[in-house]
Order: sequence, then structure tokens, then C-alpha cells
Amino acid sequence: MPHLPLASFRQPLWGLRSSRGLPRSHPLSTQSEPHGSPISRRNREAKQKRLREKQAALQAGLARKSKSPAESSKAWTPKEIVLYEIPTELGEKKDVSQPLPAAYSPQYVEAAWYPWWVREGFFKPEYQTRLPQATGETFSMCIPPPNVTGSLHIGHALTVAIQDALVRWHRMRGDQVLWVPGSDHAGIATQAVVEKQLWKERGVRRHDLSREDFLREVWKWKEEKGGEICEQLRALGASLDWDRECFTMDAGSSVAVTEAFVRLHKAGLLYRGRQLVNWSCALRSAISDIEVESRSLPGRTELRLPGCPTPVTFGLLISVAFPVDGEPDAEVVVGTTRPETLPGDVAVAVHPDDARYTHLHGRQLRHPLTGQLLPLITDAAAQPHVGTGAVKVTPAHSPADAELGARHGLSPLSVIAEDGTMTSLCGDWLQGLHRFVAREKIMSALRERGLFRGLQNHPMVLPICSRSGDVVEYLLKSQWFVRCREMGDRAAQAVGSGALELSPSFHQKNWQNWFSHIGDWCVSRQLWWGHQIPAYLVVQEPVKADREDCWVVGRTEAEAREAAAELTGRPGVELTLERDPDVLDTWFSSALFPFSALGWPQETADFTRFYPLSLLETGSDLLLFWVGRMVMLGTQLTRQLPFSKVLLHSMVRDRQGRKMSKSLGNVLDPRDIITGVELQVLQEKLRDGNLDPEELATAAAAQRKDFPHGIPECGTDALRFTLCSHGALGGDLHLSVSEVLSSRRFCNKIWNALRFILNVLGKEFVPQPAEELSPSSPMDAWMLSRLARTAHECERGFLTRELPLVAHALHHFWLHSLCDVYLEAVKPALSHSPRPPGPAQVLFSCADVGLRLLAPLMPFLAEELWQRLPPRPGDAPAPSISVAPYPSARSLEHWQRPELERRFSRVQEAVQALRALRATYQLTKVRPRVLLQSSEPGEQGLFEAFLEPLGTLGRCGAVGLLPPGAAAPSGWAQASLSDTIQVYMELQGLVDPQTHLPLLAARRHKLQKQLDSLIAQTRLEGEAETQRQQRLSSLQLELSKLDKAASHLQQLTDHVAAPGNPELSLTVLGGFLPPRPSFEDKLIGQLLEQWGLRTMWSTSLIL
Repeated sequence: MPHLPLASFRQPLWGLRSSRGLPRSHPLSTQSEPHGSPISRRNREAKQKRLREKQAALQAGLARKSKSPAESSKAWTPKEIVLYEIPTELGEKKDVSQPLPAAYSPQYVEAAWYPWWVREGFFKPEYQTRLPQATGETFSMCIPPPNVTGSLHIGHALTVAIQDALVRWHRMRGDQVLWVPGSDHAGIATQAVVEKQLWKERGVRRHDLSREDFLREVWKWKEEKGGEICEQLRALGASLDWDRECFTMDAGSSVAVTEAFVRLHKAGLLYRGRQLVNWSCALRSAISDIEVESRSLPGRTELRLPGCPTPVTFGLLISVAFPVDGEPDAEVVVGTTRPETLPGDVAVAVHPDDARYTHLHGRQLRHPLTGQLLPLITDAAAQPHVGTGAVKVTPAHSPADAELGARHGLSPLSVIAEDGTMTSLCGDWLQGLHRFVAREKIMSALRERGLFRGLQNHPMVLPICSRSGDVVEYLLKSQWFVRCREMGDRAAQAVGSGALELSPSFHQKNWQNWFSHIGDWCVSRQLWWGHQIPAYLVVQEPVKADREDCWVVGRTEAEAREAAAELTGRPGVELTLERDPDVLDTWFSSALFPFSALGWPQETADFTRFYPLSLLETGSDLLLFWVGRMVMLGTQLTRQLPFSKVLLHSMVRDRQGRKMSKSLGNVLDPRDIITGVELQVLQEKLRDGNLDPEELATAAAAQRKDFPHGIPECGTDALRFTLCSHGALGGDLHLSVSEVLSSRRFCNKIWNALRFILNVLGKEFVPQPAEELSPSSPMDAWMLSRLARTAHECERGFLTRELPLVAHALHHFWLHSLCDVYLEAVKPALSHSPRPPGPAQVLFSCADVGLRLLAPLMPFLAEELWQRLPPRPGDAPAPSISVAPYPSARSLEHWQRPELERRFSRVQEAVQALRALRATYQLTKVRPRVLLQSSEPGEQGLFEAFLEPLGTLGRCGAVGLLPPGAAAPSGWAQASLSDTIQVYMELQGLVDPQTHLPLLAARRHKLQKQLDSLIAQTRLEGEAETQRQQRLSSLQLELSKLDKAASHLQQLTDHVAAPGNPELSLTVLGGFLPPRPSFEDKLIGQLLEQWGLRTMWSTSLIL
């Protein structure tokens, strides 16, 4: 190709190719008006006024600090809401015959599609067997059943977004997919809600009704209020098979629960015993470990507790003296945070090697309250370095003390009753008192007896019932327990052998540790709402084998009666049986969900076809309490793992890193982000909740701070895409509404791209088959290669279940490859008439394939836009994108051109360099000419095929190639792409040095101050220091660019002001000379001296 002769750069150039469709930029005129012309005078005055205004603004900016990130971030302005108003019956297909609205509006896009998807049966595995791309493979999952009492929050939305993306991908891929919906009866939570409602509306307590009447009220509440979760799931676009919806209290689940209980009992894995359990005195029920919240207290802390008339102080260590029997002046001092349990003490323990107490081994102590003799025992569990090294032993109210007491044969004394009051074993002076009222009375008694030895602040962890807010007590109760050791060993072995895969793999350590220390599981709950335990007490039977009671288990009372007859040797009809009034722990039925939802214990078609499940996806906080128990019971009852893969996502926190909590006011209904909500509505929701006044005030203040103007409408697709972009790996997910808004802008970008593409295609467009489409230009080839690469990256992301990879690939394709590059590059060609056919075919393929790639993450937007594309000839089009074939990497590999992509990446580097030069010299309107030069002759071929798109994308005029070794053109700006490639941009005649040098000087001064401030900062830690270093590098690079730009402008000034060019010097500079120097002019001149530059103009001002 001919190269550019340097001597002719002002004439039409060989080797220069204009960007088609763009007008040639004309250099600024070098002819001045006559000196006395009114036009010339007015021009000079106007220019001087503009210059002074700019300098004033710059100097004002120097005096201010830079904006905070919050202030400088892109502000959100309310968008026009467009509604879909074409009459459409529920379940009918949406009318897409009308043109697309001008801007993306989520409410318009999301209307009508979901009911149509459901009615057509797209979400049913039976439909998917008829798809042309059917693989014959199955993919099955169940949704973690949310509690029927509440509504879904953002954590649930993350679960749904991840699961639905995986489900939709498998469905489009051709697998037979079953995703089972369901909800949990949530025994404690539901009963508490209904009890509160009954008291509020009718002034009735649960025990004022019969069990049957109360359960009718609960079922009534469930029918009225329990549908909210289903509505939220539909709003999130969850493609569940609603005909298979389950509820953990429905008939099928009840059969499964009873069967599981009976089988476990027969296998010796379920028994009744008297052990310590977590007890909520407010609920008067045992609770599970997951319902115990461990609250860390730094020291003295006052808490208000249910049923207690005054605040209770915790975080104090009270020292109490136990006198040594027979030695009036000898005592052993112990520390306790729970003085109310002193009446239950049966011993004092010390470490056998603690020299302070060696002389007291075998002695007895006097109880400080009762005076009874207690043994001083030695046990390695006592910690000599903690407190005094001596501890009181209360086996009836401490798990650790229960183990210690069992080792030493100590009998427990239960001194706290089910309702939280003191028992008769405490004596008349304490019996019936609330335990925390009794605490103060005990403290007073110790002081009176001279046995109180002080108190001090003591950090501690307090167990709190998450359902009632009461302090959890450990009480000895006769309950039903599941033996977990044998089943737990199998669960641990499954992970160790690789039969069960946990992802991310770092969860394996927690799994193995939990199962290596697992204890028996208490499954009894003292509630009415739930699965009543299928166990019966044989009344008035003599005790056998030293057992207090005789219990039998059966699927029905008749079966239990047969078991009782066999056990007692008496006819069943003579026996009186009383069914256990307790219900089973909610987690018991939840642990059966993967197979009970498919019809177990019957061998149903669904159970045969879809069990074990293909994948279990849930939050990492449920790994042990739910996933672990599903694995234990599933393996025991079905003789196989309930699933072979577990995918765990992170905990969702707010942007400040706080856990989502109603009391903090940061729990959000996904629908509030989808449709938007005013602050007033958010505050009303708080007031309608169950927060106490103090929590309500805190939560309301937090909402006003976080959402002062409410939450803007973001849409389902934006929310799903944001959640999937975070994905399942790594630490906690810190989510902010601003991220979702960014995804909404991404949706708008896709919307506008499709409007453009549809306009280009027109009504008569006929797509070519994908296998026949051959690119007609390097840009077309690059675009199709990027499309094929995106399909490959999406496929890899779905196969490895790393959805952030999918989200990133799609975002990069739509935003950067298609919108920012290809659409802009082909616009000039598309403006010609007739249009070349190549770009239109490429654009269609990008829209068709790109939307199908996007559909699992953004189902509503993808469906709305894909339905408007013309079908490919000869294909039987899928009725919905949700069942259209997902683009496979193999089907598009003939488009892949990795070497072309590598070459074009260098072109994109040149584009960025040109845009940076335009920004530095503020060439906002003109289109300067550009030259590229490489010292390596072979490298110039990289750019030769892309000169036209390079000019278009760089917003420049003609682009040419400068021969290797040729001198750089004078008066052109320069940027280096590498050691061998330089880019030159025309400046002379396009830039006024006298205007731009002061502006650059002011900008440099501002950036230098920022750099100095950062350098002066104390070195930070971790990520903060990394960000500081990145900012330092960025500022240094920007200053270097400014220095280089100033140097170019100075050279240009020197050139036009050279003695050999007197006329040109007067022409360019004369019109800018002010009548007299002002204070601002002198300041600008001083700023210019930072570069050591003294232009004619600045010198004249200073002198």
C-alpha cells in the first residue's frame, strides 16, 4: 500500500482513507479579519470573556475538594413508565405486533409473559421431551422450601436467580427438567404468627381453643396469607412446575414423615430419652440449634426480655464464695455469669494439677445458699487459667456440666421450669419467681451472708431464641431423639470419597468437622402446628427394664396397638394408648423434601425418573442444618444419596456489610426493587411488622438514610442479572440498589441495540441459515468471532456452574463488542444506499444468538425482543425463547477467528489512545486526521484492514499509515501503543495553544495536589492500600499525559511564533492578546511556569 509523503500532509494524501458517512473536518481558518473590523473586535471580546469564565471556574475548582464517590456517581433520574395496555387474557400470548417503545420499561417488558409460559406447559418435563434438541437426559432440582409465614427477601431472590438460570439453561439445552416448588409449614414461626393474630383480633389465647379449632385457624391463615411467596416467585420469573407444588404439611408429606419416623425407630435410630435440650421459655418448646442466635456481648449489657418486668443485665462475672466444710476461714471462690442457677449446683470442680487446690482434694464445700455439702471434684475440663480455676457444676442447666456430671455420677437438679420460673427445689423463697427476678434476690442473699466476692465486666456469648427474643435455657426433658453418629459417618464418607461434591470445596472442612462431633438430634417440639409424632404412651403399664414409661410407634393407632400388645403380652383391645401431643421438628420434614416431594415412600413415576436430584443449590448457612440432614435421612431411607452435587451461594449482606435483619431495616422484598417503592411505603411495612418500638425506630432511621427517595424501579431482569453476576463463590455478597440500577441501564442498552437492529432489518429481511453465513468484511468476521467466543464462555460457565463467568461474558458481548464497537463501526456503511447485505445478516445473528445466550439470566427481556425477530427460513421456530435451543460452542466454532480478534485488540488500543488524545486536547467537535507508524513493517498490516473503523471508532477523520523510519509530522500529537507503534493526531489549526495551555496547567495543579495528598497519607492495610496505590499510579499517568500534551502545545506555539513565520504568528496569536493583564491572567501565567514554559502570550502577560 502507498505510504504518506510527509511534505504533502496539507494536500489530499495517498494512503489516507476517509471514514465513510462522516464529513471531512476542516481546519480552523488562518485568515484574520481586518484589524479594525467590528466583527473581529466582537470576536476578540467574546473569546476573552469565555477564557476568563473558564479560568474563574478552574480556580474555583482548585479551592474545592474533589467530589465524594457518592456525589460523583451517575445520578438516577426517574424514568417514564410504559405500560402494556393491549387487552390480553390471562395465559394468552402477548401481542408483539406493535413497535417497541422508545425506552426500556420493565413493567411493559414483564407483562403477560409468565402466565403464557405456565399455560403452555413450557416448565413441565413432559413438554421438553418433544423438543427437537431433546437430549434424553434429566435434570432435577427442588427449591429450598421457604417458610410459609413470611415473604421472600433478597437472600431468597439470590437462590431463585441462580437456580432458575441453571434450570432454564438445561431446558433450552434439551434436558428433561423438573424443578419442584414448595413451602415449609414452619411450625414455631407459623404458630406464633397465628397466636399473635388471634390475640390481637379476638383476645383469645391458643389454650382457650381446642387443638382442632386452633389448627383450623392455622389452615385458614395459610390459605389466606400463604400465597404471597408464590406470587414473589412468579414475579422473579422462576420457571417452576406449579402442578407439582408441595407443602410440608400436605397429605403426601404427612405420609412420608410418618413412614420415616417408623422406619428410623425400627432401625434403632430413633429413641425417647431424657436429655438437655434448647428450650425457649417464651414459646414453652424445645427449639433447634439453627433457631438459637449466639449474641456476643462485650461486657455489661442490658436487655429487655419477654415476660420479664425490668431490663436484665448480662456480661457480668459474679464471684461467689463456697466455704470449706470444717475450716471456718477457708473458701473456694467461683465465678458465674448465671447466679440464678446456683440452687442447681451439685459440686465444684477444679483441675487435678491446679496446685492452689491440691490440699482440698476430696474435701466438701458448703452451698452458699442452702448450706448443703457439695463435693470438690477434680476434672481435666476445669481451666486453671480462667478466673479462679474453680467452676460450679450445674448438670441440669449446662451441656458442659451435664457431661462433667455424668463422668462423676452427679445427679442433676432442675431448678428452672418450662415457663422460666424457679421450681420447688429452690425453696419457698424463690419458687414461682421469674428466673431473672430470682437472680437479683439471690445476689442480695449472697451479700447478706457475706459470701459475695464482687463482680466485673465479662465478655460472653448469650444464646437467644431467634423466634421469641428470649434467652435460651438448657432444660432436662424427655423427648424423641435421632441417633446421628452412624448416619453422620456415612455423610462424611460420601464427601471424603467424592461421591458427594460440595462447591465451593472449602465447605468440606466444615462438613467433616460437624459430622465428626455430631450429637443426637432432638426432634420433639411442644407445639400444635406440625406433624404430630406417631408415638403412643401405653397408660398404666408397669415399668419394664427400669424405664419410666412404655412407648410404642406405629403408622396408625391400630399398628401401634399391635406393637403395644406384643410388648406387654396383653390383648391390644385392653390397652389404653395416648398419642404424644408433641409435633416433629420442622427440619425433620424438610430433610425428607428431596424425595417426599417426588412421592416417596411410593415408587411413583417421578421418584423413579428424577430421584436422586441432579443438584441441590442453597445458601451456605443451610449446609449443616438442612443439607446435612437431607444427606443423612436420604441415604438411610432411600439407600442412595438424595443428590450428588451441592452448590452453595454466599450470604447476602447490605452495602455496609451488615447481615440482613428486620431490626436494621435492611431486609428488602425483591418486588420493591423490581417495581420500585416510595420511602413512605417502606416505612409503613416496618410499622406493620412485629418490631418492638426501639427496633422500629432504629430500622426506620436506617431506611431513611439508605433510601431517602425510596427505591427506583429496576425490573426483574436487572435484579436477576445482578445477583447472578455475584454468583456462588467467595465471601459474602454485599448488594446495593445502585448495582441493580447499573444492570437496568444494561437492559436499556440491549433494548436500544435491538431497536436499531430491527430498524436495519426492516420488514423484508430474510435471515441466512447460521451455517451458511460467511462474513463479508474483517469487521463482520471479528463480530461473529466474538459472538462464537461468547457462546463458548457461556457454555463453560454453565457447565461449571460459575454464573459470574456467564454474566461477565454476556455483559462484555452486548455492551462492548456489539454496542460500543460493531454497531458504531458499521453505522457509516448502513447509511449508504443500497445497504451492503453483510452487516444486516451479522446483526441478526448477534440478536438471535445473543438473546438466546441471555435468556436464562434475563428471561423477560430476552423473550420480548426475540419474539420480534424474523424466523430463519426452513426452521420450525420455537414458540418461546424459553424452549429454543441454547447456542452451543460447537455449532458456532466455524465463526471463531482468534488471530483476527488478537489483531483487532491492537486496533482497539489505538482507538483508546485516539480518544484519550481527543480528550486531552478537548477536540470535542472536530475530526482530526490520524497517522499510524510502526518500526516493524509487518505490524502495519494489523491496521490496514481496519483503517476505516479505526477512524469511525476513534471519532477521527482520515486515517493513514506513516512509513517506518519517517520523521514525525510537526505539530501533531503523539501517543505510543507499544515500543514499536506510534499514533499521531493532527493538532495544528485545530487547537488554540493559548487557550489550552492555561487549562492544562490548572488541571495539572489540581491533580498534583491530589497526588501530594495521597503520598502524604499513612500507609493503609489490605484492599484500601491496593486502591490507594492504584489511584497513585493513575494520577502519575495522568500527570505524565498532561506534561506531554503541554510539550506538544508549546512546540506548536513555538512553530507558529517562529521568526520565519511572523505573519502566521500574528494571525494565530494576535486575536487573543488582552488589552491589559489582569490578576487571573497573572495567576495562569504562574501555573504555566510549573512546566518551565514561557509562551509569547504568557510572557507578555507577566511582563
